[in-house]
Amino acid sequence: MSQALIVIDVQNDFCRGGALAVPEGDAVVSGINDRMAAFDTVVLTQDWHPAGHSSFASSHDDKAPYDIVDMPYGAQVLWPDHCVQGSKGAAFHPALKTDPADLIIRKGLNPDIDSYSAFFENDHTTPTGLEGFLRTRQITDLVIVGLATDFCVNFSAQDAARLGFSVSVEADLCRGIDLDGSLDAAWAAMDAAGVRHL
Repeated sequence: MSQALIVIDVQNDFCRGGALAVPEGDAVVSGINDRMAAFDTVVLTQDWHPAGHSSFASSHDDKAPYDIVDMPYGAQVLWPDHCVQGSKGAAFHPALKTDPADLIIRKGLNPDIDSYSAFFENDHTTPTGLEGFLRTRQITDLVIVGLATDFCVNFSAQDAARLGFSVSVEADLCRGIDLDGSLDAAWAAMDAAGVRHL
């Protein structure tokens, strides 16, 4: 019971045909399903934005997707509208096994702040509750997979390491957006944080 699989945002909008499709995002689904059987604890995260979220480019005059703006909590990439609560795009990929999940963490619910990490909103202080769940289960080791490597996987892995968990990322079960070199930068940041690659 000391190890958990954390599956990040394997949702329709991040897969082929989605509003914010990650290249080859669908390719991770079957492998993630296969890995679940090796873990006593499985956690799924789900991006779950209210309509008009402040991280959407459409919420800002004269801004386009992938522009960067300053928010009270720091720099924020503006995204196409995606993973809107209750939408088909916000649903898990239909082939993803959800029954093995012990917990589903929904993030990005606050309309005024984005939430890449499974552990904290982008202010790096407001918790999602995942840490407490893992501590009460006496889980010390995390394996992280999912979408997208350079954003939500990266932030989740760094936060987990900062919180004292032993963290590994299975690179073949992740896919990245690679926005202006963000993928290489993410791997470098995870390396610096002590995150292992499997």
